[in-house]
Amino acid sequence: MDRALSSHVIVNHRLTTSWLGKVERAGISAIELFCAKQHLDWRNSSQIADLGAWFGDSELKLHSLHSPMYTDEYWGRSGPDTHINITEHKKADRIKWVDEVKRALEVAETVPFRYLIQHLGVNDQEFSERTVDAAFSSLDELNVFARQRGVEILLENIRNELASAERLRQFNDMTHLNMNFVFDAGHAHIVAGVEHEFEIMAPRIRSLHLHDNNGTDDQHLFPQSKGGTIDWKRTMELLKSRPGQYPLLLELREVPEMEHPLDEVVKVFDNLEAL
Repeated sequence: MDRALSSHVIVNHRLTTSWLGKVERAGISAIELFCAKQHLDWRNSSQIADLGAWFGDSELKLHSLHSPMYTDEYWGRSGPDTHINITEHKKADRIKWVDEVKRALEVAETVPFRYLIQHLGVNDQEFSERTVDAAFSSLDELNVFARQRGVEILLENIRNELASAERLRQFNDMTHLNMNFVFDAGHAHIVAGVEHEFEIMAPRIRSLHLHDNNGTDDQHLFPQSKGGTIDWKRTMELLKSRPGQYPLLLELREVPEMEHPLDEVVKVFDNLEAL
């Protein structure tokens, strides 16, 4: 499996081409860039142009872009009106958030990428048919916009009543949008278990988010590190059962005391592949 890394591991720092060069030299073949104002500002034309020039001369592949979750630089802490949610019931709000996702998709015009990773709702959001209708309206429009730029939108399993594996399958059945998925092992571990969620999503998985946690909190720990409780041997057996369908993509949280994080990332890849 190809090795890929999400820039989430440095998401609280400005994304630079210098760091991307280090990722490339570490032997990692693909990257997912995380849209967050303090890290990658999808509306900053200067930053996007710099990335376009760098990727144009690099062998590192831009596999995917993670759709923005907040419009501020503080993970939504500056107020609820900064939380991007394409399932909003109020049409005016929904249009505003769809427009924000479109601005992120426009990055593909300068820096081509294959997938946009999209959340369906926000954490702990409840299920309702009205919310499904809102999500359908948003994604029906966004899918057209994305395809025009050579991008496919993938839905991620997250911790709410809209986007568990079963709910994502149900969403496809109800809307006939036939969306493909990114399988987040950490979220699956918290919701209903890695194996249960994987088996439901497997045919439509096109990318991964691999990270560990204690089974309760979304910690984005390095796999097999202290505090993590995912059975990685079994998880790797599941992931390897569908060869060529997706890269081995890590979505990790920064560990401030870790002196050489990319060296540790490479060790994680080595250890997972050896299981």
